[in-house]
Amino acid sequence: MDDDHFGLTTRPFQLTPDPRFWFSTATHRKAMAYLGYGLAQGEGFIVITGEIGAGKTTLAGHLVETIDPQRLNVLRLVSTAIHADDLLRTVATALGIDPAGLAKAQLLTAIERGLHAVARTGRRTLLVVDEVQALPVDSLEELRMLSNFQAGSHAILQILLLGQPEFRDRLHGSDALEQMRQRVIAIHHLDPMGADEVEDYIAHRLGVAGWQGRPDFAADAFPAFHRGSGGVPRRLNQLAARTMLAAAIEGRDLIDAALVEGVLGDLHADLPLPDVAVGSVAPIAAPEPPPESIEPGADEAEDAVFERAPADPVPAPTADDPVLAARVAELEARVEQQDAALRRVLTLLVDWVDADQSRAGFGPIRGPAAWNAAA
Repeated sequence: MDDDHFGLTTRPFQLTPDPRFWFSTATHRKAMAYLGYGLAQGEGFIVITGEIGAGKTTLAGHLVETIDPQRLNVLRLVSTAIHADDLLRTVATALGIDPAGLAKAQLLTAIERGLHAVARTGRRTLLVVDEVQALPVDSLEELRMLSNFQAGSHAILQILLLGQPEFRDRLHGSDALEQMRQRVIAIHHLDPMGADEVEDYIAHRLGVAGWQGRPDFAADAFPAFHRGSGGVPRRLNQLAARTMLAAAIEGRDLIDAALVEGVLGDLHADLPLPDVAVGSVAPIAAPEPPPESIEPGADEAEDAVFERAPADPVPAPTADDPVLAARVAELEARVEQQDAALRRVLTLLVDWVDADQSRAGFGPIRGPAAWNAAA
């Protein structure tokens, strides 16, 4: 209804992921930089996490759009808590192998042969596993085993894991996943978009949908959209779509903060939503140290700084409490390590994002200029 009313050619704020609507926020540019680094290494696991609706699936779709199919064969798997044997059968099917009647050993042999067949065409295989937080440990262990397949000294399978924040917590906190953790070569958490990105995001999606200036938006509408969605893309799409519908019903050609807040109130009344006011959004953990600084088996003290900061402030040490004084000194040393790691991360990301298409090392995906053009 609102699409026809405003002369749009398609729905600009649909909830289904669509690579046509890719919009490169700051956090998505960082994610693409980490993906570029990881794919250039050609082995191990790349992990992208984010809240529900943060854009993980859209990111994967955009990645597939930018990949050269002559160099990388992409298989996609949406996890639904499948167990190890079923996961192997799903992977086999994606490789064009009929798994019917095959025992596990035969299935593994068939998958390895299928991967080698792809490698003989000059391509590596990338397995994209979405909703990975739903996989049990035995299935994650099978993924780790699959990542060991090689042709000579080169891996023939690389795995991209997409999941909610609890998977990152599992990965860092579970002894059962130690071997997988050591094979993670790049990891990034998708943050919500900033308040200053909402206007460009909305304009971009409307532009893809054929927007000709109707409806117009008052300046105060965009902070209201951010407050109501917390900067999470799917929530923002939901709120923007309902606001456009309300404007069409009321015959309004100007969307302002009052209309957005009225729609948000209706949404809460119809289907109570979590509190997403900007002030209530939980802070995201600081970025992880740069991937190339992580070696298999490295001391995980630095990970602890980023992932498990103490919830309460440490009390000031006293002269008669040497244990507490030593603990404070240790924490201060870790803070210094964190600051140094953050500086290295920022330097790396600036280098990746500012590089042109001719820069070597991106492997099978095109450079940042091409991402911007695709956006």
